[in-house]
Amino acid sequence: MKDFDAIILGAGAAGLMAAMVAGQRGRQVLLIDHADQPGKKILISGGGRCNFTNLGTVPERFISANPHFAKSALARYTPRDFIDLVERHRIAWHEKTLGQLFCDGSARQIVAMLWDECSAAGVELWLGHPAEVERADGAFTIRCGNRSAGAPSLVLATGGPSIPKMGATGFAYDLARKFGLKLVEPRPALVPLTLAGDDLLFRELSGVAAPVIASAAHGPPFREAALFTHRGLSGPAILQVSNYWRSGEEISIDFLPDAASDWLAQAKRADPRRPVRRLIEQRLPARLAETLADRMAIDGPIGGLSDRALDLAERKLRGWRFRPNGSEGFAKAEVTIGGIATDELSSKTMESRKVAGLHVIGEAVDVTGWLGGFNFQWAWASGAAAGASI
Repeated sequence: MKDFDAIILGAGAAGLMAAMVAGQRGRQVLLIDHADQPGKKILISGGGRCNFTNLGTVPERFISANPHFAKSALARYTPRDFIDLVERHRIAWHEKTLGQLFCDGSARQIVAMLWDECSAAGVELWLGHPAEVERADGAFTIRCGNRSAGAPSLVLATGGPSIPKMGATGFAYDLARKFGLKLVEPRPALVPLTLAGDDLLFRELSGVAAPVIASAAHGPPFREAALFTHRGLSGPAILQVSNYWRSGEEISIDFLPDAASDWLAQAKRADPRRPVRRLIEQRLPARLAETLADRMAIDGPIGGLSDRALDLAERKLRGWRFRPNGSEGFAKAEVTIGGIATDELSSKTMESRKVAGLHVIGEAVDVTGWLGGFNFQWAWASGAAAGASI
């Protein structure tokens, strides 16, 4: 058996960051992953260009049973800190909308950067085998294939069950239960929603997208694109809303985010002979406009419709209600909401309050960011917090 100062399970974003920081502090670090290469989820992120952080990172854009928990780590490792690392490695990047930062080239540059830093710090990497964990006499023992290792510190960075085709599992939750740590019910997040019942007709719009303002009953509004799919609703606005949606609840979509408040009434006064459907098509894709008009049963010249009918139609378009019957689950979820309860952890070190030497970081923790680089920033920040303390 080989001895280390710390063993990190999971060579994703959080695990690589923790290994890098700990290694740079002179710690002997072992990084383990059951996959055949590090950073597999990083490689597919951002369409292969890795949306590696967001300039608008604030605690309010993270969801947790304890909304204050993420503040400490996020304050101590900021988007600027990660940008500085990226620029030291001469990786070109650009900002898209809403503060989202992407590589100009490939996500492989981010993985290579992190591993180069780890390698330079002397981090040892074991790949290709699941780990078995035991704890005795205040130390952890890991068996991995035909090798074993021991350390006084163990960092759990194995993520949640989202995107199982990439090898994601509930390993972190199983280990948490083994050590007596509480869980907040995990559920899919940043995930497409499915439709049924009266909303089934909207599936015929598969492939149609439109800029909207979408909101769930207990969440903020999101102004981004919504996409109709063969199963229901997707697109950035819907993925954001999915973090706040609960089974049985409705979501609301404003299809007129840029229209004046009395847009249809103004149009009636300006040109009463104009077909109302053509007016809606000016604001929305033709197929979507036709479907919405059919559902509202409005047709003909706009001058033939009463002001009350136009007001009702406009209010409907500004707050169209859908009642999803579910989501596409962990298979299509980008991340997981819930996980190991923050009550169990120190917000400064990410160490368990019950099990000395056990740290939990990244997606395994009950901290989930919005779409757009926030979850990577949590991985960097929580990983750096743990790496600085082991």
